[in-house]
Amino acid sequence: MSGRLKNYSATLGAAVAAVFLAPAAAHADSLIENVNGMTLDSEGKVIRFTAMVIDDDGRVKQLLDRRDKRPREVDFQFDGKGQTLIPGFFDAHGHVMGMGFAALTLDLSGTKSLAEALDRIAQYAADNPSRQWIIGNGWNQEMWGMDRFPTAAELDAVIPDRPVYLSRVDGHAAWVNGVAMKAAGVSAGSKSPGGGTIEKINGKPTGIFVDTAMDLFSDAIPAPRPVENDLALSKAQDILLANGVTSIADMGTTMQDWQSFRRAGDAGQLKIRIISYAAEIDNMIAIGGPGPSPWLYDDHLRLAGVKLYVDGALGSRGALLKKPYADKPGESGLAMLSSAQLKNKMSRAAMDGFQTAVHAIGDQANDEILSAIEELGPTYKGDRRWRVEHAQIVDPADINRFVATGTIASMQPVHQTSDRLMAEARLGPDRLAGAYAWNSLLVSGAKLAFGTDVPVESSNPFAGLAAAMTREDAAGQPFGGWVPEERLNRAQAWHAYTNGAAYAAFAEDRLGSLEPGKRADFLIIDEDILLATPAQIRNLQVLQTWIAGRPAFVKNH
Repeated sequence: MSGRLKNYSATLGAAVAAVFLAPAAAHADSLIENVNGMTLDSEGKVIRFTAMVIDDDGRVKQLLDRRDKRPREVDFQFDGKGQTLIPGFFDAHGHVMGMGFAALTLDLSGTKSLAEALDRIAQYAADNPSRQWIIGNGWNQEMWGMDRFPTAAELDAVIPDRPVYLSRVDGHAAWVNGVAMKAAGVSAGSKSPGGGTIEKINGKPTGIFVDTAMDLFSDAIPAPRPVENDLALSKAQDILLANGVTSIADMGTTMQDWQSFRRAGDAGQLKIRIISYAAEIDNMIAIGGPGPSPWLYDDHLRLAGVKLYVDGALGSRGALLKKPYADKPGESGLAMLSSAQLKNKMSRAAMDGFQTAVHAIGDQANDEILSAIEELGPTYKGDRRWRVEHAQIVDPADINRFVATGTIASMQPVHQTSDRLMAEARLGPDRLAGAYAWNSLLVSGAKLAFGTDVPVESSNPFAGLAAAMTREDAAGQPFGGWVPEERLNRAQAWHAYTNGAAYAAFAEDRLGSLEPGKRADFLIIDEDILLATPAQIRNLQVLQTWIAGRPAFVKNH
């Protein structure tokens, strides 16, 4: 492409087509003009602009307002038609391959009854007669109005001849049929592993396997082939880009996942930016070796640290609580690691400079991780940015320990609206202080990073923004918000989904905002995010997603 100015402002579609057709090597300085541009700085203050200059490396070179002179010589100019332009979202906690496979397999999310779920399972099996195993996800007995888990017998009634393995919506329990248990060698004599539970009635497995008990099926279920992994990654990228997510922290990256990411990067097909946290120490060492990886593929991929688990999930009563569950007084959750094991694993990661991100949902689990950080902190000095993933139920007495230890609370606002009724049942009304306590953590001085936990929830960040601002669900319930004192204002919520998430991943020098020097990852959306009501934000549409100054997604009109 020559140095002559080419003005593609005639139509939006023509402009976008020109960018897609332009050779990558010829992409030089660009001018994004006539936009209602806005971004946040590191302090959460709004920066407004009407034009943006992007250099040939895909970084923001300059933000301009209406009075600023435009550069005379650029190789590409795009007319935004006055539409709103914001930074791409950074999902602080997701599961990239999990969302890809979830989109390609049986999806039970949204089912309202056991009967509806069984109908969907039977139909899927009929539509896929060649599948050796029926694999799916997304079921939630709470949404079915049931006070118990579903059973293998109920699955056997619709699929008696093929193994079925269905992950609960939170990924912390599996529902299987009798053929699956036989394939995995599970019987009445099987014992629950540490950190897990085989649910039994009268000594016989019911078909529900919680947390580490799910691993009993790992050898029986056929592992996906590399081509299937790559297909799942491609599908995940398409979904993320359509939802306006340009960067994501992948929590629980396996070596197979990493190889898929690398294949995509080598082929020039890694569109989103993935910051990986390896699944346990073995994957951390296998992928990173002596330490975190450098940034690869022009800031599209990096191994930052390791993901560990202290407890399970609240829905399956695996979250580790200080006091027994209100709706099951004999249980207080599952400890996935002992205190000594947790500190040993964190120490192994920290000694080589890996960041640790630890799953902790219950108040006892959060206490455990904070205690470990307090003990390890004096040994492993410097900017460690310890992360607690979820931090859903925190004893109010422990909230100030986050800022005291420099620990980041990596949270998912949509969990609060999804879990509200279940949390009330599990905890009782007197133990809700410290539940999904975004404002209390922020006021204490702790840093927040927001994400979605996709595929547990949709990767669409706008529903999370609305939830963080209102503590209400999509139907506006409960009116005025659930524990409304924990609401955040618009800028605080937006900051946690952008700058805050980038900071949590040691990426704030290049991602999270549209300040000069950072990557030009941005969205064009159909509403002004600073003027829209929470209801409008929830329904906001991404019209275009750009990565490094080039369009990666354009919504079909």
